[in-house]
Amino acid sequence: MPALAFLILFPFAAAFILFFMKRDSRARTFVVILSALAELAASIFFAIDNFASHDMTMGTFYMAETHVIDMIMAAVEIFLMLLVFSQAVRFRKFYVMILSALGTLPALYLDFTGMSETSASHIKVDHLTVIMVLVVGIVGSLICMYAAGYIKDYHHHHTEFRDRSGYFLSLLFVFLGAMMGLISSDNLLWMYFFWEITSVCSFLLIGYSQTREAVTNSFRALWMNLLGGCGFMAAIIFCVGIMEITNISQLLLFAALPAMALFPVAMLAFAALTKSAQLPFSGWLLGAMVAPTPTSALLHSATMVKAGVYLLLRLSPMMHGTYVGIMVSAIGGFTFFAASLLAITVSDGKKVLAYSTISNLGLITAAAGCGMPEAVWAGIMLLIFHAVTKSMMFMSVGAYENSTGSRDVEDMHGMIVRYPRLAFVMTIGIFGMAVVPMGMCVAKWAALKAFIDSGYVYLTLFLCFGSASTLFYWIKWLGKIFSVPKGSYKHEDTVHGSEWIAIWPLSLTAVILCLIYPVISALVVTPYTQNAFSGAVNRFATSAGMFDHAAASETIAAISTEDFIIMGVMLICMCVLPLGMKYVNSVQERRVLAYMSGFNTGDDRSFYDSLGEEKGQYLSNWYMRDVFGEKKLLMPCLMVTTAFLLVMLTVCTVGGLFI
Repeated sequence: MPALAFLILFPFAAAFILFFMKRDSRARTFVVILSALAELAASIFFAIDNFASHDMTMGTFYMAETHVIDMIMAAVEIFLMLLVFSQAVRFRKFYVMILSALGTLPALYLDFTGMSETSASHIKVDHLTVIMVLVVGIVGSLICMYAAGYIKDYHHHHTEFRDRSGYFLSLLFVFLGAMMGLISSDNLLWMYFFWEITSVCSFLLIGYSQTREAVTNSFRALWMNLLGGCGFMAAIIFCVGIMEITNISQLLLFAALPAMALFPVAMLAFAALTKSAQLPFSGWLLGAMVAPTPTSALLHSATMVKAGVYLLLRLSPMMHGTYVGIMVSAIGGFTFFAASLLAITVSDGKKVLAYSTISNLGLITAAAGCGMPEAVWAGIMLLIFHAVTKSMMFMSVGAYENSTGSRDVEDMHGMIVRYPRLAFVMTIGIFGMAVVPMGMCVAKWAALKAFIDSGYVYLTLFLCFGSASTLFYWIKWLGKIFSVPKGSYKHEDTVHGSEWIAIWPLSLTAVILCLIYPVISALVVTPYTQNAFSGAVNRFATSAGMFDHAAASETIAAISTEDFIIMGVMLICMCVLPLGMKYVNSVQERRVLAYMSGFNTGDDRSFYDSLGEEKGQYLSNWYMRDVFGEKKLLMPCLMVTTAFLLVMLTVCTVGGLFI
C-alpha cells in the first residue's frame, strides 16, 4: 500500500513544484527527469512487490474507512466544477456548465449525505492493476521526460504562443497521478473522481496554445468526456440507490444475473466509449493533435483513452451475450474498420497516428465487448503493445516536426539519410504496429480466433478488412522514409538529450516485448482472465461458443517452434533493414537515375520534356480522398454510430429499469 500511495500522490506533489518553476532552466529539467524516474522506479517496485508478497488470485483490497479522504475529494470536485464554470463563462460555452453540474452535484450529494459510505475497501490490486501501473508508470514517465526537452523547441519554433511550459509540465504529472488513482480504485465514486480529473486535464492541455482552434477542440474534448461522466454518475446512482453496492468488484458479482446490472453496465460502457474516443466520439481525440506532442503521446498511449478500454476490460465478464456486449463490440469493431480507412486518406503524421489510435482502441473495445477470456487476453495484449509503440511514434513525429517544421508524411522522404536515428526509431514503431512478430499482430491473431470461436461474424469481417487497410497506411509511411532522392544528405540532429532518453528505452521495450510476450501472458494476463471470469462460470458454461479458462494459454501453445523461428528472422530484419538501407543509400556508385517522363536532369527531382522544357517531379502517396476521404466517409459513420448507440442505450435502459 505505501508504494501505491506514492504512485498516486507523488505526481501531484511534483506537479505542484513544477507549476511554480515557470522559467526554463536546468533545475526544472532536473526536477522533471528525477520525478519521472522516481515514478518509473516506483511502478516497477510496485509490480515486483505484489508478485512476490501477495496472492492476487482474487485481488488485494485496501482502505475501508476513508471519510476524511472522501471530504478532501469532495473539495477537489467543487474546485474542478468551478474551474470548468470559469472557463465556460470566459469562452461563452455555457453548455459545459450543465454537463459538469450533472456529474458533480450528485457526487457531492452522495458524499455529504453519507450514502456512499461503505465498509467495503476502496482500493483493489490485481493482475490488471499491475499491468496498468506498469503501462502508465513506464510509458507515462518517459513521456514526461521527453516533454522536458520538447517544450523548449516547441516555444523556440512557436514564439507566437505564450510560454507556460511550467504549467504544461505540471499538468502532465497531474495526469499520471490521476491515472494511478483511477486504475487502482475499486470504489465507483473514487474512480469517478479520478476520471473527471483526466477529463479536465485533457481540456487544459489541448487548449494550451489558446488559439481559436485549440480552444474549440479543447471544449469539444471537455463536453464529450463530461457527457460520458454523466453516464458514469447515472451508473453510480443506480448502484448505490437500487443495488446497494458501491464497488466494481461487487458489481461483477452480478455476472451470473446480467439483467439486474444491465443499466449500470450500459452507462459505464457508454462513459468508456466516450473516454476511448470511439465513434461517434472520435472528434475530441482528433482535435487533440493541436496540442504539443507530449499531450498527444500521453492521451493516446498511456492515459485518458486507456482509462476507457481499461474499464471495458474490467466489465467484460458482464457483457457476454448481453445487449451491452453487442453495443460495445459492434461500436468497437466498426470504429476499428472505419478509422483505419480514414487513416489512409490523411498525410498529417499526427493525424495518421490519431486515426490509428482510434482504430486500435476500437479493436480492444470489440474484444472487451465479446465478454470471453481469449478476447480479453487479446485486448490486454493489444493495450500493452499499443501503449509502448504509439507513444514512441508520437515522440518521433514530434521530434521530426521540431527539427524540420513539418510533420507531414510526404515531407519525410529520405529520412533514413537525412535523420537516420529518427528513421530507425520510426521503422521500429511501424513494424511494431503492423508486422509480425511484433505483439500487435500476435494479439490481433488471438482476437481473430476469439471472434471466430464466439460466432461474431461481423467482428471477424471488421478485423480482416480493417487490418488490411491498417497495413496499407503504415507501409505507405515506411516507403516515404526509405525513398531517397539523389543528392540527399545527413542533417544536423537537433533532438534534445532528454527526448532521446525517452525514445530509446521505448524502442528497446517494443523489441523486447515481442520476445517475452509469452512470459507476460503466463505470469499476468492469463491469470487475470482466469480469475476475472471465474465468477461467471455457470452462465458461460451454457453459452454457445464459450471456452474454458485455458483458452488464453492455448493461444500461446498454438504457436509452433517454426513460427517462433520465423518471428526471430523477421525481428532481425526489422533491426537490420534501417541499417542496411542507410548503407546502400550512402554508396553513391550504386545509384542510378530514376526514369521519368522525359530526360532526367540528374537530381531525380526534375526532367526535360519533349519540348526541352524543365519540369519538376514529385512522387506522392495515393490517399484515395476521392474514394473514402473524411468529407465522404466521416459524417455517415458518425450518423450510423450515433443512431445505433441511441437505440442500444434505449434498449439497455428499458431492460435495466423496467424489466
